[in-house]
Amino acid sequence: MLMKNVRIFDGQFCLRRADVLVEGDTITAVENHLPGEETLQLGDCLLAPGFVDTHIHGCAGADTCDGTVQALSVMAKTLPKFGVTSFCPTTMTIPEKEIRRALNAVRKCMAKPPEGARILGANMEGPYISPEQIGAQKKECIRTPDAERFLELYHSTGEVVRMVDIAPEQPGAEKFIHQAGQFCTVSLAHSVADYEQAQQAFTAGIRHVTHLFNAMTGLHHRKPGAVGAVLDSSDVSAELICDGFHIHPAVLRMAFRALGAQRTVIISDSMRAAGLGDGTFDLGGQDVFVQGGHALLKDGTIAGSTTNLAQEVQNLYSFGVPLEQIIRSATSNPAREIGMGNCVGSIEVGKKADFTVLDQNLHVVMTIVGGRIVYQA
Repeated sequence: MLMKNVRIFDGQFCLRRADVLVEGDTITAVENHLPGEETLQLGDCLLAPGFVDTHIHGCAGADTCDGTVQALSVMAKTLPKFGVTSFCPTTMTIPEKEIRRALNAVRKCMAKPPEGARILGANMEGPYISPEQIGAQKKECIRTPDAERFLELYHSTGEVVRMVDIAPEQPGAEKFIHQAGQFCTVSLAHSVADYEQAQQAFTAGIRHVTHLFNAMTGLHHRKPGAVGAVLDSSDVSAELICDGFHIHPAVLRMAFRALGAQRTVIISDSMRAAGLGDGTFDLGGQDVFVQGGHALLKDGTIAGSTTNLAQEVQNLYSFGVPLEQIIRSATSNPAREIGMGNCVGSIEVGKKADFTVLDQNLHVVMTIVGGRIVYQA
């Protein structure tokens, strides 16, 4: 596949024109005036790196916690419509046997990939969280951080976990951060940690925070909380749900400005209802009511989302966030945070030929995974 004089965000996320050559599933050249006949014409579209969603529970009626290859296959087939070329199926705070089943399904799909978006590994949102910041998680399934137990689960399910969440104020958390952090990313999440406790967690090794602002102590001018600790740090990255509902657009603008281009990660946090309209669904064993696209528990608690990365990219651009930062936050930054930055996330020689093609209105018109067109509008 040879694309000539196409608008790209290059490896440094500078917007320029270049020729891009793909051989097999790999990018082999990004230069000007490459020899050969063009095989894919993109006109004035933008060739972006493929979107990477590192926190997604489900979509199109399927959920990671179904624990089946079929459910993951539905997700993989659906996500290219939204420009997503790779993702981390994400579990909830559910019984350990169900987490194990979900992780084993991920392992099977990684060994024999389904059609569509590639599965990079799993994300465990729980069960090592605070009962005081459960969000839409099941309180009875919460567990105290236990490094040995987690590592047994990690190794016995094929070492597919790329990220695991933890409330760092819980007993055993520091040991967990040190030991689990040798094998995957440990993220602060669903926590009542104050500013000082969050800073201690960063010192212990946490460099990532799950859905910033949601299910954690907020920013107050006398109590900066976990949010303040993230904003006050220089090397902690933060996920943001950019549907305009979880976080007000003005706060998103401020967060993207404060965190800078390298530390923002766009996630969907979507549930099985994504793409299905309003109705009653389940998430982690609890009923979720979707009205007007907003997913809520019976008591009004926000329960995941029904958004997707393509919509969030458009949202952020309309909110006034710079396009370069938006694209980086949907591609390179999430890939780096799960240790896959050497494989996907940018348009560079040697990386997988995963691309999201956007028109001038930032709508997805084509998605390419491993050099193969898997979606075309």
